[in-house]
Amino acid sequence: MGHLGAVFLLVVGLSFYIWGAAGHFVPACHQQREFTCSDGACISTLKVCDGHADCEDRSDELHCSHVWCTKGEFACQSRRCISMDFLCNGVDDCADGSDEASCMNCTAGFFSCGPSDACLPRNRVCDRETDCRDGRDETGELCGLAQTLPQASPRCAASEFPCKNGHCIRHTWRCDHSKDCSDGSDEENCDQDECLVNNGGCSHHCVDQPMGFFCNCPDNMKLVSDSQCEEVDVCLERDTCDQLCVHNNGSLTCECQEGYRMNATTGECKAEGDEAQLVFTSSKGIQLKNISRSEYMELAPHVPGPLAVMISNRTLYWAQQGRGSIYRISLDRKPQEAVLVLKVQDSVTSMVVDWIHQLLYWTSIEMGWVSVAFLDGSAHRRLITGLDKPSAVAVDPLRGLLFWADCGVSPKIESAGLDGCDRKALVTSSIRQPVALSLDMPRQLLYWFDEGMRRISRVNLDGRQRKTVVESNGYLDRAFGLSVFEGFVYWSDEVTRSICRANKHNGSDLQALLSNVTSPGGVLIIQPVLQPKVFLSVLLVGMAAWWWRKEFQPYRSLTVQSFSLKESQDPLVIQEPPMGSDTRIVKETLLKRDLDGE
Repeated sequence: MGHLGAVFLLVVGLSFYIWGAAGHFVPACHQQREFTCSDGACISTLKVCDGHADCEDRSDELHCSHVWCTKGEFACQSRRCISMDFLCNGVDDCADGSDEASCMNCTAGFFSCGPSDACLPRNRVCDRETDCRDGRDETGELCGLAQTLPQASPRCAASEFPCKNGHCIRHTWRCDHSKDCSDGSDEENCDQDECLVNNGGCSHHCVDQPMGFFCNCPDNMKLVSDSQCEEVDVCLERDTCDQLCVHNNGSLTCECQEGYRMNATTGECKAEGDEAQLVFTSSKGIQLKNISRSEYMELAPHVPGPLAVMISNRTLYWAQQGRGSIYRISLDRKPQEAVLVLKVQDSVTSMVVDWIHQLLYWTSIEMGWVSVAFLDGSAHRRLITGLDKPSAVAVDPLRGLLFWADCGVSPKIESAGLDGCDRKALVTSSIRQPVALSLDMPRQLLYWFDEGMRRISRVNLDGRQRKTVVESNGYLDRAFGLSVFEGFVYWSDEVTRSICRANKHNGSDLQALLSNVTSPGGVLIIQPVLQPKVFLSVLLVGMAAWWWRKEFQPYRSLTVQSFSLKESQDPLVIQEPPMGSDTRIVKETLLKRDLDGE
């Protein structure tokens, strides 16, 4: 009877599995084409380990590390794979916390060497001696953060404490019971009043303590970077208005800029006129879609890198990744004919159009400079040189400002006038690898993507009112394009092969607009309100032309020539019908300059 009972129970169990808990018949899944979820449901095998839970019990996304992760990568519980270097770095790179869950809980002033390893005193990090077993305390990525590590400098800033060995550390680290100077001099003579020396490095109030001190701010200001106070912008602190914000007697009133209308229900500012279009690049070429639709069309079968657009005449500019050719096409002409605008010696990393002055700015990460040219390619020059690795550029011609990001040893974001003068550092701390920039014109905010910190942040155009709006969420691994429009920030992500957007205020309402996009690159939003016209534009263009003539005449010789290209010479240029046997004539205006003896 024991054997019969076991058989009976087995039959009953199988029957329950086949019929299902609700008494319905559940057909067996196709062995080769379908995956059986733990609850018996069937899904396509193509949906297994694709990063999205298709089974109600999420069983199709369990145990997927063998599919995606390679040697040297950590398998997150969320299925994502991250570099082992990102383990226990204090950043939620997995977006589920699993890369930080098993780390040593080091106290303030100590650095975690990772799972099951030691906690190092801060002064032993980046001291050119490897203390962690995996060497993470001396990695280039970590030790390139000049703003958080002692710097050998003959003169320390007002907010820094000079160590006896010549290094500089934050003044607020002095007498905090942790030796931050490698010689320990920051923990000597701690019974004195540090506020008597340079106000403790504080911009406003310095408060002495029995051990150490702290900086404080007036009521209408807040403390940033441990020692500096900045005025509180109530509108940006509450961050509820899509665009214009009026603060009056403790209450906020939201308004929309000209060209937008406010949604009476949500309070969002929506652009008037035609629906916005999204332009992006992938391994298939340049593609375009309306934001609200899933279908998209191919504009050109090229594989470009960065993008820029002149919205008024619907002209798209692009460059080959890592090469020095800049092209343009019309978004309205069919078929789209690629025209070579400019050939430059340096490669083009990123670029942007100044629609007021008819200029094109671009960066070269290899050569370390920002360059500028007329949109027709008739003249160009290096505008800002001596940079480390300029990775992105943005422009606000209405306010006469140029912005660029540098992802070199001392990463930063800077601004200058359109002529390259009046340089100003906007972001120098808590930044690792800024690779993309975009402006929110109505709110006068600059957004950037930091690949090293897996986040999108923003500041105002003076570098203040900083806020992180989108943190590591599973779709922020290796972004290339970045764009802000209405209430959203848009970006492309190479690792998840997706085009995404999220709320520009707080990162909520994350949406993957497109998935399975192979090698996604530049991302642009096209809508006339993004490049507003001004009545003085004609005057400004005239002033720009005068400035250019003055800049170029004395010491730069320009020659213009047309020449023929064989079809095999440049596959990016769609040629005219044959005018000879094997050669097609392409009219191209090239600039050859005599600059610095070149």
